[in-house]
Amino acid sequence: MAMKIFYEKDASINPLKGKKVAVIGYGSQGHAHSLNLRDSGIKVAVAELKVSANYKIALKHGFKPTDIATAVKGAALIIVTLPDEVQATVYKKFIAPNLVAGQTMGFCHGFNIHFKYIVPPKGVNVVMIAPKGPGHLVRSEFEKGGGVPCLVAVKQDATGNALKTALAWGRGIGGARAGIIKTTFKEETETDLFGEQCVLCGGLTSLIKAGFETLVKAGYQPEIAYFECMHEVKLIVDLMYQGGLSYMRYSISNTAEYGDLTRGPRIITNKTRKEMQKILGEITSGKFAKEWVSEYKGGLKKFNKLYKKDYNGKIENVGRKLRRMMKWIDVKEVGKSGAVS
Repeated sequence: MAMKIFYEKDASINPLKGKKVAVIGYGSQGHAHSLNLRDSGIKVAVAELKVSANYKIALKHGFKPTDIATAVKGAALIIVTLPDEVQATVYKKFIAPNLVAGQTMGFCHGFNIHFKYIVPPKGVNVVMIAPKGPGHLVRSEFEKGGGVPCLVAVKQDATGNALKTALAWGRGIGGARAGIIKTTFKEETETDLFGEQCVLCGGLTSLIKAGFETLVKAGYQPEIAYFECMHEVKLIVDLMYQGGLSYMRYSISNTAEYGDLTRGPRIITNKTRKEMQKILGEITSGKFAKEWVSEYKGGLKKFNKLYKKDYNGKIENVGRKLRRMMKWIDVKEVGKSGAVS
């Protein structure tokens, strides 16, 4: 697929002007989409549980959250921003019974549509706008007059104007200011899962822990190992974020650059790449999706066991102590209950 990028000149807000947009969930993405669309002149109805902390936040932001059925009724676009693992249940119970032909279902990630845990009726458009950044960034960049790049995809075009509706949504949240790249539900879902598992989350955390444990086992102080294998990751990633691998290598010492170029390939070997290919196969076949849905429905026993093991690990305990020394960091510590302080 040749890359196609839409900007404001290509993405009119008109398909949503004078129409109602329902946002299901007021979490990270939900609050950003709701606020940005409202500021773009779109009527927004928020659906959120009264018992949730997000309900109070929505009230504070000037919305009057309702139940899902009320929010969906009469909405031209229904944006689902709930966690992947609960979307299918919520859809079947509360959204599907209230859908009518001509409405557009919108998603920020393709998981449930691509793996068919949600199958909207034929008369409904199915689209995606996936911002390439967390909700707080989607909001803060919009307030500055900019925007976060987004991905757009159309899975089902029942009305003939699904893409225009999706682009209006993307423009309304600021995405067209930066650029909206056309993709498919399949491509977005599979690359997103692969990136999370092999690089951004799974690969990075495992590499950090392995490096830390290697140094500590060799007799080095855990605190020194923490700085070298965990704390300084941000410094390197920020350089990559600004200018790619070349700018990072330009910015570090020649010693570090030589070590990078000669030793890195000894860590990420052909065996590692074969395992990445295996993981990608598990994603594309739907095996991972089935495993995750089964894990969630089974009470998250494996998930919680693995999380608890890492939470109580040495690198985490050392880090909590050292971060208290760094007053310049906006420290966020997760307690055993899951609350963030």
